[in-house]
Amino acid sequence: MRYQPNIYRLILLFSLWSFAMNAQSQKQQELEAKRQSILKEIQQINNLLFTKKKEEKTIISTVEDLNYKVNVRKNLIKVTNDQANLLTREINTNQKQISTLRDQLKSLKEDYAAMVVKSYKSKSEQSRVMFLLSSENFKQAYKRLQYIRQYTDYQKEQGEEIRSKTEKLQVLNTELLQQKKDKTRLIEENRLAKQKLEEDVKEHQKLMESVRKNMSSYASQIKSKQQEADKIDREIEKLIREAIAASNKKAGKSTTASKGFSLTPEAKALEAKFESNKGRLPWPVRTGVVKVKYGTQRSLIDNTIEINSNGIRIATDKNAKVRSVFNGEVLAVQSTKNGNPWILIQHGNYITVYKNLSKVYVSKGNKVTTNQDIGEVFTDPSNGETMLSFAIYKDSKFQDPAVWIVR
Repeated sequence: MRYQPNIYRLILLFSLWSFAMNAQSQKQQELEAKRQSILKEIQQINNLLFTKKKEEKTIISTVEDLNYKVNVRKNLIKVTNDQANLLTREINTNQKQISTLRDQLKSLKEDYAAMVVKSYKSKSEQSRVMFLLSSENFKQAYKRLQYIRQYTDYQKEQGEEIRSKTEKLQVLNTELLQQKKDKTRLIEENRLAKQKLEEDVKEHQKLMESVRKNMSSYASQIKSKQQEADKIDREIEKLIREAIAASNKKAGKSTTASKGFSLTPEAKALEAKFESNKGRLPWPVRTGVVKVKYGTQRSLIDNTIEINSNGIRIATDKNAKVRSVFNGEVLAVQSTKNGNPWILIQHGNYITVYKNLSKVYVSKGNKVTTNQDIGEVFTDPSNGETMLSFAIYKDSKFQDPAVWIVR
């Protein structure tokens, strides 16, 4: 029975190994989910940004789209590499565990064979009876009887241990084969992704060579678009401040001290519900990719120019419907001279802003519900782009919508 003291140690080691493998498996699932999400994003990028005829798009738009796709492909390659590296570690862990199990099985079988031989030599009922009768007293006979029973039970345990470890070995071998197949598949997919990345980079570099020949003209276009966006944002901020002042005046409060609206209990409850859904709000369009993020960033055409985005700009399908991201009330429907209309929806002290629309389905004062269609996105005939600008405003400043809408 020399193997008995090692059983608990082996059980502990196997438990620790199982815990480590479960943690790795969970990480692998997270990486795979992330990879699938990126693949879906690339598909949407191709569908939304690269299915139009090239002559419909400006060079600026094409460069921006290619740069966006290049960055997403780089992210895909990184995640796939992380998966392959994790699989390598899992394969090495499994191979070590298989080797350990084989050694354990060998030792178990040797012990078991020795017990079988010993049991065979003394298996006759007469030998057992004589072993008991030769006891000096009743207490010794009882202990010998207990020993016989324990020895028999231990033989059964050893047999069960051999069967259990054999099954575990078979499972590990199956997992190992699948892991090797998965790794081979990931390596091949990464090779293809790198090939496509190289093609996109070359096209991007070729376009940039053309841009540099007339940089001043393109820089002027970028600055003009930024000035127009800033003008609209200033008008929106002014409109919201006026609405806040009117709300406080009506409630008999100071029109200058407060940054927020004078709210009814119902409006306060609505605001609390809006806040509680941070990170879970639906997208303002059903399909789309975030082409421009929130905040200040350098122009992809001329890095000396700063682009300030008070929201996010989502490329979507032509004639895409715009929808309210939460229950609320339409605060305003307006537009600049010769510009496209925008909608402001109030959710307590939060305002969601939907800009660059071609059609509007709602009017000031209308109550709207989550996911209700409120208009359509404008498609620019000069470049074929259908782009919604979406922003969230509170306490005299814009917020990053990306932390509010579901990933």
